[in-house]
Amino acid sequence: MKKQVLFIDSTHPYLPEELSRLGFECSHYKGTDRTEVLAMLPGFDGLVIRSKIKLDREAIDQASKAKFIARVGAGMENIDHEYATANGIICLNAPEGNRDAVGEHALGMLLSLLNHLCRVNVEVRTGTWIREGNRGTEIGGKTIAIIGYGNTGGAFAEKLSGFRANVIAYDKYKTGFSELYVKEVQMEEVFKDADILSLHVPLTAETSQLINKAYLDKFRKPIYLINTARGQCLDTAALMDAIDSGKVLGAALDVLEYEKLSFENLDTANLPDPFKRLIASDKVLLSPHIAGWTHESNYKMAKVLIEKIEDCLNKGQF
Repeated sequence: MKKQVLFIDSTHPYLPEELSRLGFECSHYKGTDRTEVLAMLPGFDGLVIRSKIKLDREAIDQASKAKFIARVGAGMENIDHEYATANGIICLNAPEGNRDAVGEHALGMLLSLLNHLCRVNVEVRTGTWIREGNRGTEIGGKTIAIIGYGNTGGAFAEKLSGFRANVIAYDKYKTGFSELYVKEVQMEEVFKDADILSLHVPLTAETSQLINKAYLDKFRKPIYLINTARGQCLDTAALMDAIDSGKVLGAALDVLEYEKLSFENLDTANLPDPFKRLIASDKVLLSPHIAGWTHESNYKMAKVLIEKIEDCLNKGQF
């Protein structure tokens, strides 16, 4: 009998096609009801997910046959991977597949922010021609600090290599990674030298609200801030206070602390005050969590997961 795989989210067709080639039978759940998903889990040997539901202890207990969970993305915060691993389930993700997409998006947001491109695009279209008030700032000669030097942090450093910037990085869990594109430093040097800060950490209990008032107050110079990691890693209220005080010169955010709000039907009268301040500021550039969401990364993440699943099969792990 073929092993059964449940796709809880949509993916690039390459993933189910290749799983079929490897001998799996693929089923697709297109709804959004958690209760329905939980009822289905006992029948499957593998699960493929993005972010539709949380695979917490309750869900993992239901997935009694599961040998693997494949996350089409980098972050694993919607999977209790420690509990899954303890129950013999192999958890796979694909940060290698969207690293270049995130690196390019972070660079694009930084260039747009430094050169006021979103603002001037609107101004010119409405007949406003302001040059002196829209002078840009060059990347060259600036110190760019990367927090978290994994796949996306490394990709961002690589994309910056042609701009003659001083690129430094801090990673609490990695050492010895200084290379052509980056110099490994401690946080003291980040706080002392950074002109631009870019966040590339997963969302964990340790990184939740990492960028808060106390953190921002430690920087010696005013900084620009980029977040393409997770919205909950940044305290929005603290960011807006820092922008108002001049501690932060501008911010580019692909992810928001308030992503659970329905952005299709925002109730503007009942938004959190920090979010109202955020969307009203012309010193903030926003995008809807699409840094890793390119046509190319959609395929590459599927390919990475297939390679990892096939490797596990070859090793007899499931």
